[in-house]
Amino acid sequence: MRYRVLLALVLAAKTGAGAAPAAQAQEPADTAALAPLVVTATRIPTRRSALNASVTVLQGADLRAEGIRTVADALREMSGMHVVRQGSYGGLTSVFVRGGESDYVKVLVDGVPLNQPGGAIDFANLTTDNVDRIEIVRGPTSVVYGSDAVSGVIQVFTHHGSGRLGAEASVRGGSFGTIEADLGIDGGSDVVSYSLAASRSATDGIYPFNSSYENLVASGALRVTPDNRTDIGLALRYGDSDYHVPTDFTGALADSNAFQERKDLAVSLDAGRFFSSRVEGRLLLAVNQKDGGFEDQPDGPADTLGFFGSSSHESVSRRSADLRANWHATGTEVVTLGAEIESERGTSASSSLSQFGTSTDSLDVRRNNLGVYGQLQAAPLDGLAFTLGARLDENEQFGTFFTYRGGVNYAWSSGTRVRASLGKAFKEPTFYENFAASPFARGNPDLDPERALSWEIGVEQEIGSTSVVLGATYFHQRFDDLIQYTAVAPEPDAPNYFNLAAANALGVEVELRGEPLRGLDLGASYTYLHTEVIDAGADEGPGAGFVEGERLLRRPTHALSADVSYRVRERAFASLRLNYVGERDDRDFGTFPATPVTLPWYVTLDLAAEATLWRGLAATFRVDNLLDEEYEEVYGFVAPGRRWLVGGKVRL
Repeated sequence: MRYRVLLALVLAAKTGAGAAPAAQAQEPADTAALAPLVVTATRIPTRRSALNASVTVLQGADLRAEGIRTVADALREMSGMHVVRQGSYGGLTSVFVRGGESDYVKVLVDGVPLNQPGGAIDFANLTTDNVDRIEIVRGPTSVVYGSDAVSGVIQVFTHHGSGRLGAEASVRGGSFGTIEADLGIDGGSDVVSYSLAASRSATDGIYPFNSSYENLVASGALRVTPDNRTDIGLALRYGDSDYHVPTDFTGALADSNAFQERKDLAVSLDAGRFFSSRVEGRLLLAVNQKDGGFEDQPDGPADTLGFFGSSSHESVSRRSADLRANWHATGTEVVTLGAEIESERGTSASSSLSQFGTSTDSLDVRRNNLGVYGQLQAAPLDGLAFTLGARLDENEQFGTFFTYRGGVNYAWSSGTRVRASLGKAFKEPTFYENFAASPFARGNPDLDPERALSWEIGVEQEIGSTSVVLGATYFHQRFDDLIQYTAVAPEPDAPNYFNLAAANALGVEVELRGEPLRGLDLGASYTYLHTEVIDAGADEGPGAGFVEGERLLRRPTHALSADVSYRVRERAFASLRLNYVGERDDRDFGTFPATPVTLPWYVTLDLAAEATLWRGLAATFRVDNLLDEEYEEVYGFVAPGRRWLVGGKVRL
């Protein structure tokens, strides 16, 4: 019976990414199969109510119904998160989680890390098409994911079909010459499930010239369960984007022909087998290949002053194998033991044209990492659950690093839940910080990883007999050994990168989510964030990026969002979202030295609607920034104004 319940939980997870803890297997199989499960927090499908981490799950179908095209836009309303886009559509897009650096959040697609080595991630091209759900875990999770999982983890799961073969197509267009289209098929049985999808989005952009953006995405997933002990999943996502850049680094319109191209391939093979009712083995193979380039040729024969041209290309790959065993020791304990080996490689070449001559730079480096980890999940008493985990990484560049995480969760029958956790996490240096050998920078092979120590405490309360839940979390993070660039090396032939700076980030997250009436969904979130530079390191002067005692850049102290949606059976749907972002500190890099500036607060309002016209045919409508608010997320880079999109979709 226990084995059948475990199998039901695996199927309910819809990922093939692990077995549910035996502690959750005490419910009848029919209800357990319907319980909402979260995989990312512990890498074992677990009920959200039994986790000691702050977790949010977004359903892909809901996001697409609201016309939300990118993962970044889906994250804008989430507590503890702040999204920053540099100008027009396709511009560099970063996500700050709980005040951490933008490279402190690990992003996965079906288990494949999308971050560059060293944590950098551009959300501009990550779309929501063919997405089953997005799991967001706040807090340090290096114990099970290694480097980059400092302030949180965001994992995108590709949709798996079921039942008869189906197809869906949609198209919409509107402001700024925007055209978006996608096509997908899915289906499956108890043995095989699958999905395939392709999409294209294109826009002229918000600037008067050289502002176009195009993104092509293809994705697919296949899952096979040859018997009731085995599951095998294969997932793929490929993106090809082209973004034209009319602005310089200050946001001023300055270039008529600069553009960048990016190609991104993520492939995962996830296989698992129950060798007995208590022991499961899993293997995850992951490959991420990124290729991109930037071209900025002289604008004309007279363009010969300053730095008037440049060209660059880079190729980065991350390949990993993760093998782990889940042992359901008793009905309330699950022990996980795992090992991961990862190989990273990066090559790059660039040239710069200037009135002082031509300069070139190149890089061809690699490094490997071996990590071993263990985790215990247990529920010794009714309502009480705890998790303990530890990890040891051996990196051929920075040596040995130890991380840990522990937490406890207690739930009362009255609908009250209290949780607390403590953890340590790290982020490895970038390739350039380790290996640069250009006329302007020399890497430091002896850098330590950046590290963080974090703790949080939270409480949730179910309101009455409704499904509405009110929750609040207090968190505190300390960041140390932050890597900084020093323009003047301490001595000849010395490196320009050192572990120097430190900062704190603490705050409160409040969330209200639920469905008080059938068809009516309500949500609201508020984040108070206090960041402070504790050690400015090598930065000096008022225009420095780090100023002791000041806030970290581009992170608001106050942020608020609210959303309401209503669905009339399957015939009509409408939603309204409000997003308030408070003042943030930034820098005007158009002056030397840079000038401190404060970005003012702003409010945006988004509206979406969908109506079924006839059987599988529906009309869609969306307006972004309904109030046509003028604001900047990065100083000097104006954000898009009002944009409307009208279209339709058909499901066969």
